[in-house]
Amino acid sequence: MSYGCDFSNDSLQCRSIAWSFDRCLEHPLAKVFFSYSHADEALRDQLERQLSLLKRQGTIEVWHDRRIGAGQELNTEIDLNLEEADIILLLVSSDFLASDYCYDREMMRALERHREGSAIVIPVILRACTWHDAPFGKLMATPTDGRPVTQWPDRDQAFLEVANAIKAAAKRTKPAEAPIPARVPVRGVSPAASAVVPRTSNLRLTKEFSDRDKDHFKHEVFDFMVRFFENSLAELEARNSGIETNFRRIDANRFIAVIYKNGKATAQCTVFMGGGSFVDGISYVAAETTESNTYNENLRVEADDQTLYLRSMGMAHLGGNRDVKLSAEGGAELFWGTLIAPLQSSRR
Repeated sequence: MSYGCDFSNDSLQCRSIAWSFDRCLEHPLAKVFFSYSHADEALRDQLERQLSLLKRQGTIEVWHDRRIGAGQELNTEIDLNLEEADIILLLVSSDFLASDYCYDREMMRALERHREGSAIVIPVILRACTWHDAPFGKLMATPTDGRPVTQWPDRDQAFLEVANAIKAAAKRTKPAEAPIPARVPVRGVSPAASAVVPRTSNLRLTKEFSDRDKDHFKHEVFDFMVRFFENSLAELEARNSGIETNFRRIDANRFIAVIYKNGKATAQCTVFMGGGSFVDGISYVAAETTESNTYNENLRVEADDQTLYLRSMGMAHLGGNRDVKLSAEGGAELFWGTLIAPLQSSRR
């Protein structure tokens, strides 16, 4: 069946159909532009997956520089899509702020368009950095309160908040309209020369992680926990009278933390890595110990098709964290919350 029409008859009906198509093209779904550092590509991929439903529903379409095809001019394509975007996401990290291209070229133009009212700029804080004094520092950032995505115990929840912010912004970019029908080919009308070549965004391939990758991740997480506990104990003592703390790193694989209230040891723990075939991952014991054959909580390194993460055994929280993919920050917060819980109890 042919859906075309011949414009040689100057048919009113054909002209009406063509006008309708052109009108639809004037109001496409909201185009989202990712401005990011390639150091944060894995986090960008996670965010894009969280936006999958919005793409399926025709609410948004997304673009980033990995969409540039062979033979296309890099800067030209970036500039073109930056100018066409309705929503511009600044994926903020120390690497983003250090990138001259992201900062001077993409971010500054994005803010110009935001001030003009021709685009909405949303800072998405991926990793902790000094972003508040940046030119976009006065804009409302996401996730909530500008807390970096990597510091959320549940990273999926952080990206869900970002997705909800993008969804709300998309509603503000266009008036409510009926769904756009599929374009009907019209004989005698050639596509615009500048039309974007249609292409799937489903180009992600499964990543494979070796035992070395997992061990490296585990050691990085443990070293982060060392700094996290040492700094948190110092801050806890500085903020609360009657509280004293003690942090001791026993060796490369173990540290001990103790909290004293009015001189009494109220909370203490040992965090250690490894332990042989019986104990793997990073373990928490609610006592000072040099043993490695028991624990009250344990975090194991696991992987999905894209990232490495921590999974809790759920022992300290009655299984409540078993299904959560934890980042290094999330794992440290889980252990810290277990340590400090006795001091936060109303019975103390």
